[in-house]
Amino acid sequence: MTMQPQTLLRQMFDAAVASAQAEVCIPRFIPAAPRGRVVVIGAGKASAAMAHAVERHWEGPLEGLVVTRYGYQVDCDSIEIVQAAHPVPDQAGLQAAQRVLERVGALNADDLVICLISGGGSALLPLPLPGLALADKQAVSRALLKCGASISEMNCVRRHLSAIKGGRLAAACHPARVVNLLISDVPGDNPIDIASGPTVGDETKCEDALAII
Repeated sequence: MTMQPQTLLRQMFDAAVASAQAEVCIPRFIPAAPRGRVVVIGAGKASAAMAHAVERHWEGPLEGLVVTRYGYQVDCDSIEIVQAAHPVPDQAGLQAAQRVLERVGALNADDLVICLISGGGSALLPLPLPGLALADKQAVSRALLKCGASISEMNCVRRHLSAIKGGRLAAACHPARVVNLLISDVPGDNPIDIASGPTVGDETKCEDALAII
């Protein structure tokens, strides 16, 4: 019996989606335990499911805080799950971003940070640079969404308004070791474009963001 192309394509699509589920793809990349503490942080629409997968397959104590979109919560025992707004950030996301930085602010070289990043994390971790307010970031997000900016363009602008994106979260974790586990929903899978790269160095400049605006 010959399979209809539509059926085959649907099966291929379902298989691809299933392979990207956190419970499937996260366990094989979980790092070895450190001598010190293990802190799990992250943000994104899949971050709660990712945290649940880490918790299920981790042997030993861990702690952490992960931010996900309203309605995407997955209950965890040791990792706190906070919900916030997407695609326009809200006060809950701002407070969560501040708390994430507090979680990693007193770590040492023996500690391990497992950072779980997925699509949507940029809006879920809004931490404006000094001199900016949450309302400014909300206005910029709405304007970029309205004008049809690409995800790469949106994230470039967001990084240059943020105190946590573009590698700044990784810098805050120093001297602890940081392991990034990412689930991508962006074309090309460039880590800097997944949640605006909170743990990835940014090669763009302010002039690039201004040109987009």
